[in-house]
Amino acid sequence: MAKIRKESAKEIFLDIVICTAGSFIYAAAVNCFVAPNDISSGGVTGLAILINHIWNFPIGVSMFALNVPLFIVAFIVLGRQFIVKTLFSTFLSSVFIDVGALFLPTYSGDKLLAALFGGAIMGIGLGIIFTRGSTSGGTDILSRLLRKKYPHLSMGRLMMLCDMCVALLAGVVYKNIESILYATIVFLVSGKAIDFVLYGASSGKMLMIITSKSDEIAKAITKETPRGVSILPVQGGYTGEERHMLLSVVRPSEVSKLRKIVRRFDEQPFIIISDASEILGLGFKPADNDL
Repeated sequence: MAKIRKESAKEIFLDIVICTAGSFIYAAAVNCFVAPNDISSGGVTGLAILINHIWNFPIGVSMFALNVPLFIVAFIVLGRQFIVKTLFSTFLSSVFIDVGALFLPTYSGDKLLAALFGGAIMGIGLGIIFTRGSTSGGTDILSRLLRKKYPHLSMGRLMMLCDMCVALLAGVVYKNIESILYATIVFLVSGKAIDFVLYGASSGKMLMIITSKSDEIAKAITKETPRGVSILPVQGGYTGEERHMLLSVVRPSEVSKLRKIVRRFDEQPFIIISDASEILGLGFKPADNDL
């Protein structure tokens, strides 16, 4: 029991530290690159930036107020644990945005650079927050809700789709099409950064190896590498020959080693190597940590 409490306290501490760091990074991107250059960041934060531009309301306060309806829906659908973490992250992000506006430096040079760096830093901050099962509110919550129904779509892509609506509104508010274009850059870069933080460490290569030496190769792979392998029966469509296919997922840096193992036993194997953008399971990302 004491061990369970200790592990629980450790997880809570990590949630607080990591979400605080992610929220500050996100707020820094808004204050330093996005808001000063009249670029919408999309979602609720983007709406808060537009409200600030029109009525001069504090971005953080507006952002938190706009999130209230989404908090209610999230509480019903996603549960209390999720909403507690999200409230914490959203509150921190809102506070950091308004407080950070008082002392953080602003970049007011090339808008393209502002969009690129702003999007990248925002995505990193959000990705860090997502790793703890939380969000910063807004379309982050909406994307999480949509992913319940469409689990094959990544968080970054779903957020990008939701944020496009705010980008179009930004074009109307700022009265120029460039605002839409710069906002699109922010979405694309931010989405890629989010996916990199969430899935980058789990990315790898999937090898499908058709060979007549399946048993020998499988034993060598499991003995000489930390990876597993599955043996599947296959049949040639033209020759009708019965053979076996080995299926293994590895890190990119491990592909060369597996190819050498295969060629040690079979000089003429048929190997298919493809990207595996998200891998859940032993040796990669825990299966119960899916977002």
